[in-house]
Amino acid sequence: MSDGSGDALASRTGLPIGLRYLLDEFPRDRWTATLDETAAFWLQMHASFRGHQAHLDGLVGQWRANGDAAALHRQLIPALQSFLQHLDGHHRIESGQYFPMMRTIEPRIDAGIDLLDRDHDAIHETLEALFRGGLAFHQAMAANAPDAADRANRLSDLIDQNARPLLRHLEDEEDIVIPLIQLRGLHARV
Repeated sequence: MSDGSGDALASRTGLPIGLRYLLDEFPRDRWTATLDETAAFWLQMHASFRGHQAHLDGLVGQWRANGDAAALHRQLIPALQSFLQHLDGHHRIESGQYFPMMRTIEPRIDAGIDLLDRDHDAIHETLEALFRGGLAFHQAMAANAPDAADRANRLSDLIDQNARPLLRHLEDEEDIVIPLIQLRGLHARV
């Protein structure tokens, strides 16, 4: 399957071939409205993360277009806080509850779950950086500091850097998890 080399989230362009066997059995074009309730919920959660990321991207785009740091601060800090809390909580549930259960249901998927757990670790580092960047921007704005715009730029760059790896992870996780739930009946064991 995968030994962990060459499949780092930052450089990965898709799910490694050796981890696609469930997706080959249950490809995306079969993911319809008749999905298992747990699978459908998983996709809804991921859609909300994509929506959060798009919202953050939009706020950053507005900032870069108009340079209004006060407007960025007013809108971005609460949005960022919600995003960070939501994603961190979701990953904790996945890694702590769902992934161990999936390993018992489908032992051949161990390498895939290992990949997703490594993704979570990488994303957690990004979440920490986003938190620190958001806090630095907030503190600069609260103090009316001369470097507030610089802090806004740094945070905006972090948001940009987070987008591609996060979206890659969501897609790859779906390619493992949704077929697993559909084919092996995870909902019956939750």
